[in-house]
Amino acid sequence: MLFNKLPDDIFLPLSGQNRQVYQSVLLELADLFFDEDLIDPFIPRDLVRSTIESAVVKLGVRRWEAEEGDDGQELPRSTAEYTNRIYRRLVQTGWLEEEQKVYRTYILLSPSVSHLLRSLVSIARLEKRSYGGAVLNVLSSLESAVNDPVGRGITLAEAAQTAADFSAHLTDMMLGLRELKINLTASNNPQEIVRGFFDRFVEQILVSDYKTLKTRNNPFRFRRQILAMLRDLQFDPLRLQQLAEHYQQQLDLSYDVAEAQVHQHINRIIRIFDSVDQRLASIDDFRYQLEKRVADTVRYMDKTTPGMAARLSRVISGLAKVEEHCIPALDTLDEVGFISASSVRSPIRRRVEAKPRVIVQQEIDPKALELRQLFKEWKERREVNVDRIETYLESQLAGREHMRATDFRIGCIEDYICFSYVRHMNSLGKKARGMRNRYRIQFEDNYVNVSDMVECRGFTIHRNN
Repeated sequence: MLFNKLPDDIFLPLSGQNRQVYQSVLLELADLFFDEDLIDPFIPRDLVRSTIESAVVKLGVRRWEAEEGDDGQELPRSTAEYTNRIYRRLVQTGWLEEEQKVYRTYILLSPSVSHLLRSLVSIARLEKRSYGGAVLNVLSSLESAVNDPVGRGITLAEAAQTAADFSAHLTDMMLGLRELKINLTASNNPQEIVRGFFDRFVEQILVSDYKTLKTRNNPFRFRRQILAMLRDLQFDPLRLQQLAEHYQQQLDLSYDVAEAQVHQHINRIIRIFDSVDQRLASIDDFRYQLEKRVADTVRYMDKTTPGMAARLSRVISGLAKVEEHCIPALDTLDEVGFISASSVRSPIRRRVEAKPRVIVQQEIDPKALELRQLFKEWKERREVNVDRIETYLESQLAGREHMRATDFRIGCIEDYICFSYVRHMNSLGKKARGMRNRYRIQFEDNYVNVSDMVECRGFTIHRNN
């Protein structure tokens, strides 16, 4: 499987004494061969040799270990000799292939070696992944396949591959956390523990948008939409047939094989997104244990004081000389501490995620709604504004030009309130300016009785022409 496509000696440069040198050279060659602006995959040999020489200069090679096949050869003494030795070694082991065109020699990578080099470069330059980007890629590819199965049905295969890569990244992340936890636990140096935590966990393992998993803008908020779309697709015979026919045309397969691949891709995406909660919970367990280890290390890094070791040694030596019955038994830690009163600490409590619950809408008692409506109507009846006062005044004037106070009729509490405001029309402020321009009130020196409800100073309302 693997050895039929790759040269037998291709891994020899990366397994010998000079593997660091070859690693740096291959990374430089990867930038040369995988350049986005590269049109012709055949690169002149002089350019390849100058790239190798540049990598040697950057690395600053001062020592070269003897390799297999170098018996009797002197060790390289200059940059040019290093370049020649490395170039020949890469050609012999199959990393580079020479192609002669007229009078010039060109270098190329075979397809299998090119794929291998890209994979090794991605491992060496391991970058943080984005959960949100992976989920959105699956969603957009799936929407394209469902909405247009005849023209873009092959995007279902891309969605399945993206989901598989995402699942593999979750597994790699959990294994990386486990390995890092074992390494940090085996170390007794606080500085190494903190440095390893930030160098490996924060910079390499941690995903770039991990903090968004605990927020409302969670990238997995699209997971339900993806699963619902796939389950609807499973029971849509017409779309499944169109997808199978599109697979058959694009991948040159028989209809039965294409149909089987469609169902396989759908089931793969469903399995991955169905189990993502359990996998994230496992990752969170490792992350919690790791962060707790580092937090405890940081907490106690500055707890020591100069001479503490000598003091403890003297205390232990002194206790060894005391007879056993003179040492009082400890029955509490409230007053006695090992080093200080705050040395005995309780572990950090882990944040417990709230379990989902069904939200049931509460029904309001109809009597409470009726009382609320009655109170609202009662409040509206007693709210008096300028428009209501003017309406009451017009209804009392009934087209007349003037009217005395004794002619007013008060039939309800609303009329009583409006009548009280009519008498104080000149004191209502800016809102009643329009009403004062249309009406004029003239008071008298006597007191009158209005509708057997109000006794007030007499007045006459005049309509301004």
